[in-house]
Amino acid sequence: MMRRMAWVIVGLGNPGDEYANTRHNAGRMALEYFASALDFTSLMEDKKNKVRVSKGALKKNLVALIAPDTYMNKSGSAVSKYVKSAKAAERMVVVYDDLDLPLGMVKISFDRGSGGHKGLESVTRAVKTKKFTRVRIGVSPTTAGGTLRKPSGEKEVLDFILTKFRVHETEELKRVFKRVKDILECTIVEGHARAMNKFN
Repeated sequence: MMRRMAWVIVGLGNPGDEYANTRHNAGRMALEYFASALDFTSLMEDKKNKVRVSKGALKKNLVALIAPDTYMNKSGSAVSKYVKSAKAAERMVVVYDDLDLPLGMVKISFDRGSGGHKGLESVTRAVKTKKFTRVRIGVSPTTAGGTLRKPSGEKEVLDFILTKFRVHETEELKRVFKRVKDILECTIVEGHARAMNKFN
């Protein structure tokens, strides 16, 4: 019997304590939440491949969780060690922060562009295909009326994504991470099309 390919779930972020709990690390934080909620092994350092890895299974699907220990714009070099073909990439999900969405919103998409996200660009280049699932976590503030207040200008954007989440935002994030967990479980068990119908 042919062994089914494992799912690879990638949480993007920057390594190191100074980046912990920053907006740009939302993907990595969601991955850590998922690992702990599903009682997977904790993320262990794989020094050779510059990545942290956790493994587990979900309804007979093997799942590897990976958090690149490279800086965001080099994320692909770590991912390519685990996703070695376009076929394998179809069973990859990349979770990351998105400035085009307000905090509290999560979107799932498949076979789309990077939207200017350096980490995602790096992953796409490394796996040589866009045919994989993305889970985008909104990190931008909104006005009282609910309009997106996205920072503009390169320096403003960079400063903003490297700021830490505020206390009241952390409460919102708990709900967000639970939703990401549900999306990931649905994607792994039922496929991305079903997850998109259900959660978008």
